[in-house]
Amino acid sequence: MSNESGKQERFNRLAGKYALDLYRYAMWICGNDALAKDLVQETYLRAWKALDKLKDTGAVKSWLITILRREYARTFERKVPKFSDIDHVVVEEEQELQPDDRTEVRLLREGIADLAPKYREPLLMQVVMGYSCQEIADELEISKSAVMTQLFRAREQLKEKLQEDGVTGKVHELF
Repeated sequence: MSNESGKQERFNRLAGKYALDLYRYAMWICGNDALAKDLVQETYLRAWKALDKLKDTGAVKSWLITILRREYARTFERKVPKFSDIDHVVVEEEQELQPDDRTEVRLLREGIADLAPKYREPLLMQVVMGYSCQEIADELEISKSAVMTQLFRAREQLKEKLQEDGVTGKVHELF
C-alpha cells in the first residue's frame, strides 16, 4: 500500500465518522446549509493537510471541532457572509414528528438560538456534540467550573423561555 493511500485510509477511519456531527454543529453556529457544508469541507481539507501533525488519535473529534470553529471565524475575516433568518432554516429530522412535537422542537431551537453565545456554545457542544464538561472547558479554554456555570445558566434561561412560550409539558423531560 502506498503512503498516500495509507494516509487516505487513516484519514477516512479517523475523520469519516464525524461528518454528521460536524455538519450539525456547523448548522447550529452559522444557521446556513450551504455555509455549513462549506465549513465541513474546509475543515476536512485543513485536517487532511495537518493529518501528519495529529499525535493523539483519541482527540480527533475535538481536533476537528477546533478546526471547524476556526474556519467559521475565518469566514468573517475573508468576507461578510449572507445571513439567513434562523426562522427559515430547515434541518431535516430523522423521523417524522407529530405537530405538537414539531412545535416544541421549533421552540427549543429558537430558544437555544436566542441564548447569548457564551451560553449557547457550551450547551451545543454538550447536547449536539456529546462533549463532557472537561472537553468543553479544554475546547473553549476556560475552567471546568465556568463551563458548568454556563451550562446551568443556559438551561435555566432556556427553561424560562420555554415556559413563557407555553411549552410546560415536556420542559422537565428536556432538562
